[in-house]
This record gives sequence, structure tokens and C-alpha cells, in this order.
Amino acid sequence: MRGKETILLVVILTGGLLFGSIMGEVLSPWLPFLQTSQTITWSPAADLEILKYDLTLQVKLNLASIGGLALAFWIFRKIS
Repeated sequence: MRGKETILLVVILTGGLLFGSIMGEVLSPWLPFLQTSQTITWSPAADLEILKYDLTLQVKLNLASIGGLALAFWIFRKIS
């Protein structure tokens, strides 16, 4: 995979996650199981005397966002 294809894949998958999450919020009054989510957190940290960092990445997944992710991957396969 070349650099531009990788960037395109990341952008499309991120858009799919956002689209799925928004659709889950919109449809949650009728389908409440779409709003149930699981949070995945990654927090690397280090103190190396001259360099100290603390980074937190958090992804909140629900059934609708996973569906949006699958749809985005399908779209990526169709356009590439």
C-alpha cells in the first residue's frame, strides 16, 4: 500500500466511525442497543530524564460505529 492509499484508508475509516456513531445516536430512541458502547483506552507514558510524555488515546465503539467502519471499508475497497 502506498502512502496516499494509507492516508485515504485512515480518513475513510475515521469517517465511517463518525458516521456510524452519529447514526447510532439518531436511531437510539428506536433501537437503544445501538447506543451501548465500549471504551478502549491506551495511555503510554515515559519519564526518560530529558524527555517526559504522557499520551492518552481513547476510542468509544458501539454496534453502529462498527457497522459504519465496515461500510467505510467496503467503500474503500470499491474505490481503490
